[in-house]
Amino acid sequence: MIGAMMMASASLTGCAGDSLTKGGVGGATVTRVDASELPGPDGQTGAEQGYVYRIGPYDKLIIDVLGIDGMVNRHVTADGDGNIALPVAGSVSVNNLTIGEATDRIVQQLRAGYMRNPRVSVNLEESVSRFITVDGEVAQPGNYPVVAGMTLMRGVAAARGVTEFAKLKEVVIHRKVNGRQMIALYDLQAIRRGAYTDPVLYPNDVVVVGDSPGRRMLQQLLQAAPLLISPLVAVLNNNSL
Repeated sequence: MIGAMMMASASLTGCAGDSLTKGGVGGATVTRVDASELPGPDGQTGAEQGYVYRIGPYDKLIIDVLGIDGMVNRHVTADGDGNIALPVAGSVSVNNLTIGEATDRIVQQLRAGYMRNPRVSVNLEESVSRFITVDGEVAQPGNYPVVAGMTLMRGVAAARGVTEFAKLKEVVIHRKVNGRQMIALYDLQAIRRGAYTDPVLYPNDVVVVGDSPGRRMLQQLLQAAPLLISPLVAVLNNNSL
């Protein structure tokens, strides 16, 4: 799975926290990180947190070029390299571009094809390349597209919410941050009360609601630090979970 949380520049080495080893010598080890939030995959924290959707292979788009027959409400699918094909513009590489960047690139190629002042609109119809996994005590476990503004609460809602007896105080996010496997334990009830911020989700995050190996790894640390005002964040020293 994918581990969760990050370190602010100097933070990982200063993760002086409690450690817990599972499975004896060579087993998975978690070390608590002194942090009040789960950073993004590149170490984003605070106001830098946030995900902007980037187009990937096999994503489906709707392209409109105002006033051009055959290019109104045109449905296209990116190929395995993230390219789309359009009249006049030809093959357009949109891989890893934001919707705005893709719009600008299509405009440039239409101009190169001698179309004057093209007015282009690009919309995401279906995301295939960027997703999170939601598992555990939710109504519909599975993979769900990640769009801008996706948070833990919205990710759980995408999975049709939690089951009747779900353990809302035991919600784990696994994430890979700056090459490190990390994990964070959240309390959905506390988030609903506004005790702390609903965390941003990023592509490849794994969310597990209820009992899980990740939650059990953190149980002893949790006893020393209840999730009253912030999540419990730790580093995983190997990929055992």
